[in-house]
Amino acid sequence: MQNMNSAELCKQLKELLSDFERELESDGLRAKVLSLVPCYHQLRELGKSLITSTSARSAQSRILYYFKKYPRTVINGDELLVVSGIQEYARRVRELKVQFGWSIISGLTAKQMAEENEFPLPDIDPASMGPSDYILLSVEQDREAAHRWNLANVIRRENIAVRDKILKYFRANVGQKITGEELKYLAKDRSEWARRVRELRTEYGWPIVTRNTGRPDLEVGVYLLEANRQSPEHDRRIPDSVKRNVLRRDAYRCAVCNWSIAEWNRSDPRHLELHHKKPHAVGGENTENNLTTICTVCHDEIHRAK
Repeated sequence: MQNMNSAELCKQLKELLSDFERELESDGLRAKVLSLVPCYHQLRELGKSLITSTSARSAQSRILYYFKKYPRTVINGDELLVVSGIQEYARRVRELKVQFGWSIISGLTAKQMAEENEFPLPDIDPASMGPSDYILLSVEQDREAAHRWNLANVIRRENIAVRDKILKYFRANVGQKITGEELKYLAKDRSEWARRVRELRTEYGWPIVTRNTGRPDLEVGVYLLEANRQSPEHDRRIPDSVKRNVLRRDAYRCAVCNWSIAEWNRSDPRHLELHHKKPHAVGGENTENNLTTICTVCHDEIHRAK
């Protein structure tokens, strides 16, 4: 039925184009334009017909259907223009992100993530993406996103530094997954947002993790503040590469109680940290051999015992 419908629309479009071709022989500009108008409308209907009404009835639902059919793939705005049948497709994309929690990033966000080594798709070059290119990072909907976006809208208007806005947003959403698009929005689309996130993690000791920095269970393009507390100052100097290697070596489990990130829940919001076997205060180095994976509960008990 779908093929017949599209085929019929295509046949009608050919007839309209034939009429337009005959009109080209005339000298009247307006007559040519008026002859082309039905071709434009018919072409739009043809694009919409490529996705059946049983699969998606509205422009927004057709856009989502197309994204979900090709996740983690660069989708150009012209493609969305075709399947949606509307000029304001970008507005519908934003609604899918803001109101409905779909993890869609733009080419600009992808480039900003790549600058901080946080772009999660090695087969895609963000530098080749334009502002009207998009990627659906995950086919899983984040149903709490609408609430977070309302909060982001409030914080965004505050007269404080971008880094402070981002930290305030993270601390209001401890343990919640946050996308790069949300953080870019907080920063009023300034390119510095990814750098500020890195600073909060490496210079200020906030346990913000991603798939590439200690939480392989997280979806691509997602950030998460594991706990509302900063790590000790000396621990902030451990390079990300060392942290990743130690966590992988220890299978993302506490060396004391065997707790793992798979057991995380809201009633027990612990997370994993690195502990110096030889204390940093007496010359212990930030090396893989001198570091072990410890959950925050066990880490606190070890330091209290001292």
